[in-house]
Amino acid sequence: MAEPEDMAELDDIKADFSPRARWWRNWKVMLPLWLAIAALVGLGFHFNVDRSVIAGSVVVVGLVTNAFAWLLGIIALVPVIGPIIVKVLSIGFIWLLNAVGYLVAYVAIRRGYSKDVLTYRGVTIALIIGIVIGFVLGKLI
Repeated sequence: MAEPEDMAELDDIKADFSPRARWWRNWKVMLPLWLAIAALVGLGFHFNVDRSVIAGSVVVVGLVTNAFAWLLGIIALVPVIGPIIVKVLSIGFIWLLNAVGYLVAYVAIRRGYSKDVLTYRGVTIALIIGIVIGFVLGKLI
């Protein structure tokens, strides 16, 4: 039998579709927010704003407003393949592998190994794609 504390946690997990739902669960707030993010990114590219400033701004806005969690929730609604895509995007190993790849590439470019970096990044991308395909096939079979 579940303890009352566990039941209280389950009540918090339930979807709240009432008009007074929390703002980050309300599609009427999040959809315009994502449209505004996309418009600002487009304007940033149009006016040649530094790409790292654009990326940093999107990350900060996305984390503060829970926009990434909402977008992953929308992707998860797609039958069969949606939850698999969300699981793949959530795998910490792929994020860690990509981050280490960027750090190694930065150091190698600074030392003059730019041609080797291209080969290395190609192999890394092939490995990540292989992991994703294997994960998806493993879940479907």
